[in-house]
Parts: sequence; structure tokens; C-alpha cells
Amino acid sequence: MSVQNEVVSHLRGALNSRVIVPGDKDYEQARTVFYGGIDRRPQAIVRAADPGDVARVILLARQTGLELAVRGGGHSFAGHSLSDGGIVLDLRELRDLQLDPGRRTAWAGGGLTAGAYTKAAGELGLATGFGDTGSVGIGGLTLGGGVGYLVRKYGLTIDQLLAAEVVTADGQLLRADEDEHQELFWAIRGGGGNFGVVTRFQFRLHEVPSIVGGMLILPATPPVIAGFIAAAEAAPEELSTIANIMPAPPMPMVPAEQHGQLVVFALLVCAGQADAGERALAPFRKLAAPIVDMLRPMTYPEVFVPEEGEYHPTAVARTMFVDTIDRSRAEEIVSRLEASDAPVRVAQLRALGGAMARVPAAATAFAHRASRIMVNLAAFYESPEEQVEREAWVSDFAASLQQRDQGVYVNFLGEASEAQVRTAYPGSTWDRLAAAKRRYDPTNLFRVNHNIPPASL
Repeated sequence: MSVQNEVVSHLRGALNSRVIVPGDKDYEQARTVFYGGIDRRPQAIVRAADPGDVARVILLARQTGLELAVRGGGHSFAGHSLSDGGIVLDLRELRDLQLDPGRRTAWAGGGLTAGAYTKAAGELGLATGFGDTGSVGIGGLTLGGGVGYLVRKYGLTIDQLLAAEVVTADGQLLRADEDEHQELFWAIRGGGGNFGVVTRFQFRLHEVPSIVGGMLILPATPPVIAGFIAAAEAAPEELSTIANIMPAPPMPMVPAEQHGQLVVFALLVCAGQADAGERALAPFRKLAAPIVDMLRPMTYPEVFVPEEGEYHPTAVARTMFVDTIDRSRAEEIVSRLEASDAPVRVAQLRALGGAMARVPAAATAFAHRASRIMVNLAAFYESPEEQVEREAWVSDFAASLQQRDQGVYVNFLGEASEAQVRTAYPGSTWDRLAAAKRRYDPTNLFRVNHNIPPASL
């Protein structure tokens, strides 16, 4: 019997979970992730049925030396949801959700998506702040920090995390919170999947019975871009914004003459009463005559746009923080976007601050509490030749906007060297994470991630 067959036979004999291997009818679908261009063929994909099976897979990977990848929603831009030749621990069956409206808490399975959680909580007028895309898994999003529509009002997702159940590299199921395994709890709040597999999260729920927000499309002139960011930073903390500077997509509500023209494609969420929300949104409407104005009172789950099931984009991207987007930098953004012929290209700007910034930097492994504006640059490609061209364009674009803040947000980081990963975890944060890694994963079993090697003894 070959080594591969022996491993598969062992998995199928030892687990309650489904094991999918090459040749099975749903293997190709099971190894497909959100982003295109990621073609990895794992030896086995295990759809974990329970924490016990998670532990058994971890121990088998440890014993055999096989590479282990962990998949939640499959949105890792770097492709960390898959292994080439190893085992994929697929958590999508772990989607139990227990909402406790009285205590304002929820226990959520590690395989849930942000959309499924948000929809269920929204039926009770409650919410936990995740990201901005419903199909993203709550696991990877939470472990990296979690920047979304409620970031200024309630902070990062990790600021709403009360506890987690984590299977570590030795197969133990540990509860990590402020009282038990405090260092592990500190590390998983921003340190990614380096320390174990989280099978359940306990989150704080907030009353969010309604919001005012939605889509606002404005012309992308330098005064509008700079004015948008100034208004976003000056807005009440109830308001969080995402401004995508990009060619207008051919959506039905966008006038045909605007298709392909640079616009500010903005998504805004004001968590609060309708009258206060309208006041908070007024400055944005005054920046220019809106091309599309779909801002209105709605429930929070409505702001999550339905996903396109077979949409698998290929893109190159950069993530960074900047201190300001003034008129000159807005002009640079417009100039760079106009110079590219990529059909889809974007500079995404997110004003931060608020509740996120009030948490001390050392309180969690997310070290960028003082960062003011997140910038994500991307260009889509269709061929290897285009990929090279887009890569150069994105790199030059990022260099032109770089300011004092050298940090990056790990959840938007693609394939990266250790030096690049260190920019996500600067200074003492890296040292503390490396020490936690040595304690909980000394052999670096969990290495298919933005890896933090164990500190040397």
C-alpha cells in the first residue's frame, strides 16, 4: 500500500468526518477556493465533523510530517486554505451557532461564514462586527483582527471576542479567554492561525436593530476623494466607510455613460437611529452630485452584498496603512488609476479610528491601533504576462503612497516573506508571538499561514 493510500485509509478508519481524495467526484469542487489562480492538489481533504476529529487530523499530520492547511471560508489571498500534497482540514461543517440574546453573547462554530452569522443575529436585532463580505469565514477573519462595517463603533472583531476553543498542535482542546490560557488568547487575537485550530468562538453581541447606509457612487475627482476621507475621519464613530476608487462597473443602477469612468464606489454604515444616520451621511452627499445614491435605513444584514457563486478573480494586490489622504495624494491616486489599462483596478480607502483605536496596542496581537487609514490596491489579470505587468503597477502605486506608517494588515496580505510578515507584527509584538508559538506549536506544525516561527530556546 502506498504512503498516500495508507494515510487515506487511516483517516477514513479513524474519523467520523468525510475524507475527500483525488478521484472522488467532488474533489475538484472541494479544492476550489475563492481566488482564482490557486491550483493546489491536497492528498486528502477532511470535512471535520467535530473537535475530536480536528484533533485526530492534527496528530496524524504531526506524526507523518504531512503539510497541514486549515480552511474556513477559503478567502485567503495567499492561498493558505489549501495544501499541495498535504492534508486540508476543512472546517465548513462546524457551523453551529448558539445565540444568547439575554447575555448578548454567541458561540459560533469555526466554519461559519460572516454572512450566515450576521443573518441569524440580525433576526434578533443583534450583530457582531466582522468584515464586509458575507462569504468570508469567521475563523480566518477573526484570527487576523477583523476590520469591517462596525470597526469605528465597536472595534475590531477580536475586540468582541470573549473566548475560543482551540485545538493545539499536541491535540489538546483548550479554552482560551482572559482567565484561562491568557497568552494563547492574546496571540489568537491578531496572530492568525499560527497557534492552533479554533473550533468555536464566543463573541459579544451588540444591539444593532437598524442602520442607515448602503451604496453611494460619486465622481472620482481629487477634491471628492480627499473630502471623502476628511469627512470619514470627522464623522461620528457610529459611521464606518469603505471608499473604492475604481472604474464604474456596468451595474444596472449606474448610468451607461459612467461605465468604465473613475468613481468613488463607497459603502457606508451608520449604526444608530435614522435621523442621526442621515445627519452623519449628509457631508458625503454634499461632496458632489451623486451618480448613484442608495443610502437608506435598513437592517444590518442587508448591507452584505449577495455573492456571485462562481466568481474566482485573479488579482495582484498590496495592503498598507497611511497617515493621510490629502489633495496631492488624491491626485496621485487618480493619476495612477488612469494610467493603467486593467479592466478592474482599485484603490480602496478605509478611515479607521474610533473604538478600534482606544484599545491599547499591547492588549492584543493586532499592533496597528494608531493607524489612521488602510489602503488596499489591486489590479485583476487574465494571463501570466498581464500578472507581471499588474504586479509592477501595484508595487509602484504602493511606493508612491507610502508614508510614515510602515505596517500592514495581515488579513489582506498575499504571499509574503518573513520580513514582510514582520511588518504586520512589529517590534515586541513579534517577539511575544514567537514565544507563544514556541509554547503552543514548537515544531511549527501550523505553518501554512503568514508564519511566525517559534522563538529559539
